[in-house]
Amino acid sequence: MSQPDLVIFDFDGVLVDSEIIAARVEAELLTASGYPISTEDMIELYAGLTFKDILLKAEQNADVPLKASLIDEAETLVDKALRRELRAIEGAGRAVASLAGPKCICSNSRGERIAFMIQKTGLEGLFDGNVFSALETPTAKPKPAPDVFLHAATIMKADPANCFVIEDSVHGIAGAKAAGMRVIGFTGGLHSFPGHADQLMEAGAETVIRRWADFSGVLAALSEWSEL
Repeated sequence: MSQPDLVIFDFDGVLVDSEIIAARVEAELLTASGYPISTEDMIELYAGLTFKDILLKAEQNADVPLKASLIDEAETLVDKALRRELRAIEGAGRAVASLAGPKCICSNSRGERIAFMIQKTGLEGLFDGNVFSALETPTAKPKPAPDVFLHAATIMKADPANCFVIEDSVHGIAGAKAAGMRVIGFTGGLHSFPGHADQLMEAGAETVIRRWADFSGVLAALSEWSEL
């Protein structure tokens, strides 16, 4: 294919540097609740998951029960931290603006949170309202389920096989691949770690970029070739 039907951007850790903030806050909360975990381990083990799913996985290994009320507490604390600290990832806005074809966001974050992060980081107007929260799709299933990707493709009349997804997490890549889409990995966020690119390639990314300056050329090159 020479021109993708649709380019889908994950949001947290791809367009905005929110993953490192959320991981720090959530690690502190889990540690205080009896499940000691570092920010680094939060990122490597759970990046791309909702905090509800993180809590369910963590509870399997915790020495003490983890309260469901931690979900609301985490949401509140993360929102406050994001409002104070959030920044766009360098070059993200220019990369999105350079795309002539259809594009959208598919995220596990709440729609309300995505909206304020877009406003805070100056990314308004780049997606023409085409922003999809997995939690607000008909099934409400977050990544790694493919539902949000397939929902976006349906709404935007795109063939999943002719869609590219830019993702920074194994869980996001799993969802995109399950949707039948092609994936470019991204490691340009502050939460990136040694071995991150290898992890994304092993999960199914066709290639990985760490700078948005490389995006247009990589997308154009990959668009000329069907996946083998």
